[in-house]
Amino acid sequence: MTTTDQLRPPHVRRALSKVPEVTVWFWVIKVLTTGMGETASDWLAHLFGPIPAVALGGLALVAALAAQFAVRRYMAWVYWTAIVMVSVFGTMAADVLHVGLGVPYLLSTPLFLLALAAVFALWYGSERTLSIHSIRTRRREVFYWAAVLATFALGTAAGDLSATLGLGYLGSAVLYAAAIAVPALAHRAGALGPVTAFWSAYVITRPLGASVADWMAVSRARGGLAWGLGPVTLAWTAAILLLVTYLAVSRKDVGTAGNVGE
Repeated sequence: MTTTDQLRPPHVRRALSKVPEVTVWFWVIKVLTTGMGETASDWLAHLFGPIPAVALGGLALVAALAAQFAVRRYMAWVYWTAIVMVSVFGTMAADVLHVGLGVPYLLSTPLFLLALAAVFALWYGSERTLSIHSIRTRRREVFYWAAVLATFALGTAAGDLSATLGLGYLGSAVLYAAAIAVPALAHRAGALGPVTAFWSAYVITRPLGASVADWMAVSRARGGLAWGLGPVTLAWTAAILLLVTYLAVSRKDVGTAGNVGE
């Protein structure tokens, strides 16, 4: 059955989309937000204490998502601000379960995986698509951001799990750097559909970025470079600001008709 959305010309559908086209810039900034969210969460918890940090993170997330839902089309600054705050709060959610409630990563990781699967099941059951380039209605946008939040929490737990199982942060970074190539290669070989490949890679970006950022920040005794949570957070934030500014001006992520995630 042809839907009203499918009857629109491609350039009109892209203009109505609330998310960016999937380009190399998308993946670079996505990895940067995951690392920045990981260290920022820990840094804020050290500065203000866990409870105030979670409260501040939650309020900032609500404000960022409210702005994202308020705009009528994709805007780089609004969208990536929301992603950053999801990253920070998603890390906090995973850490609260482990540190605050004592839930081991061996349990929280599959729990977050089940939560993500439930979001995908509800989304597909309602909309018959999981394509990020179909985010043109309020309901689909709600599903999309629920999935994004679940992927960040899942990735955080998975990354911490692999680090605590003996791989360390650098070893985990190498593992996830190799893992993220799998869906890309499978898609290129025709063995994996674009939507499945996209969401698989999207989940893996979280533990990849977080592992690299943690490796940079933690002490040498923990296998890191000991650059500190604050400096790493600020450096990754500066990189994000630079790239988002470039996209906001150049609009390289608007209307390029990328097919990953279609």
